[in-house]
Amino acid sequence: MKQFLILLCCFVCLGAGAQRNIDVQHYKYEIELSDLSDAITGKAVIRVTFLAPASQLVLDLASVEEDKGMQAFLVQEVGDAKPLVFGHRNNQLFINLNKPAAAKETRSFEIQYMGTPKDGLIISKNKHGDRTFFADNWPDRAHQWVPCNDVPSDKSAVEFIVTAPGHYRVISNGLLQSEEMQRDGRRRTHWKEDLPIPTKVMVIGAARFAVARVDSSYSIPVTAWVYPQDSAKGTYDYALGDDILKFFTSYIGPYPYKKLANVQSKTIFGGMENANAIFYAENTVTGNRRSEALIAHEIVHQWFGNTATEKSFAHLWLSEGFATYLTDIYIEQKYGVDSFRNRMQQEKMQVIRFALENELPVVDTLSSYMDLLNANSYQKGAWVLHMLRHEVGDKNFQKIVQTYYSQYRHSNADTRDFQRVAETIAGRELGWFFDQWLYRPGVPVLDIEMKMKDKELKIEINQGKHQFRFPLEILVIAEDGEATTHRIEVKGKETEFKLKTKGPVKVSFDPEKKLLYHMK
Repeated sequence: MKQFLILLCCFVCLGAGAQRNIDVQHYKYEIELSDLSDAITGKAVIRVTFLAPASQLVLDLASVEEDKGMQAFLVQEVGDAKPLVFGHRNNQLFINLNKPAAAKETRSFEIQYMGTPKDGLIISKNKHGDRTFFADNWPDRAHQWVPCNDVPSDKSAVEFIVTAPGHYRVISNGLLQSEEMQRDGRRRTHWKEDLPIPTKVMVIGAARFAVARVDSSYSIPVTAWVYPQDSAKGTYDYALGDDILKFFTSYIGPYPYKKLANVQSKTIFGGMENANAIFYAENTVTGNRRSEALIAHEIVHQWFGNTATEKSFAHLWLSEGFATYLTDIYIEQKYGVDSFRNRMQQEKMQVIRFALENELPVVDTLSSYMDLLNANSYQKGAWVLHMLRHEVGDKNFQKIVQTYYSQYRHSNADTRDFQRVAETIAGRELGWFFDQWLYRPGVPVLDIEMKMKDKELKIEINQGKHQFRFPLEILVIAEDGEATTHRIEVKGKETEFKLKTKGPVKVSFDPEKKLLYHMK
């Protein structure tokens, strides 16, 4: 025991100045699941490029706390039989290298570990009482069950080899390499994803599944993984994925992956956009396709969030705002402009309610990751895109979306990167637009007063403490039914607009729902 304590202190000292200057190239995980307990056994082989000279490798892995967490018991460099000295504290694994790494040097490491996940891999029973295993990594919960660099900016290829009791089917990212029954009655399943993805969307799911391929002319397989008790309902619901894929492929660009699996699961979220293996909350399977917008939202993430990924969660709107608004556009093309405007109005009210209670910008470096799942990231992000669409025009907006995706496909971006793409396509400076809508809190709060005198309509617009710059459309309808639309630029605290009329008029502000604002 004394030797153990002395060695642990040594680890602590060595780990104190560790730098995370690494770029993971590939993860290979071998995971064993059991029905006898919730404990798992794992082996990880991780190929890492060091971005700076280093004598230590630091990875994320949950420490043991109250009998839950992961315990590494062997770490070694691939090709070297000599074990590496390592320490494990504060959910980090500190690995001392036998030979220091040079900048840009790529090396591989094997980590053998075991434990009972506290989070990240959800081991429970589904609504039918059947035992299930579902990874739920967002935002930084992958390290609860696998060693990794658990940040969205470090994207990597990944493969999972899962050995589980034979009555389970296993779904994961990428393409199926093999599925074999072992002599001991267990099933060994190997999935491999060659494209780089962030840890937040690297998953496995093991359950009693009914698996069906959607009847589709699409170029990649679209499948439904559903509990056997819900197979007919789930297959019908998830068949929507085919048409949704076709629309977004035409609007954004080619689908980035080689399969799309829609999976009924125990995710804690309504849906989780895991790369090409989307997990949906089990109760969203209804058989009446009420979750069409949810399915569309998660499929959009395959482009935005999984392939073009935010550099940090402060820029989460680049995932969630895009998924929300492009779902709105999908609804617009399928069900018409009235359905689209109804959705935008509902989202507007959510933004206003949030803004009245929270002084937070969309690009938010202060809130916790889970707290970022709010109306700023989703609905306000969507409204920013909606207003940008009307600022630059439909054609330019779609080109901005396509160019941004193409430029940052399989890499990472932040809000300023997206702004630069928008400015290039629009051919003008848009810093004022991005600054006020994304880096400042609140929405315009307008106090509007109208006066009619000598057949002249005078409109006075006063803003609250947050002053924005925006175009406001005003629809004026005369007594004879003649309608005219006027566009005025609102700037600063007070804006005045005058209009000659033939008599009394009716006035409607923002008739086509183009502006995010609150009327006082």
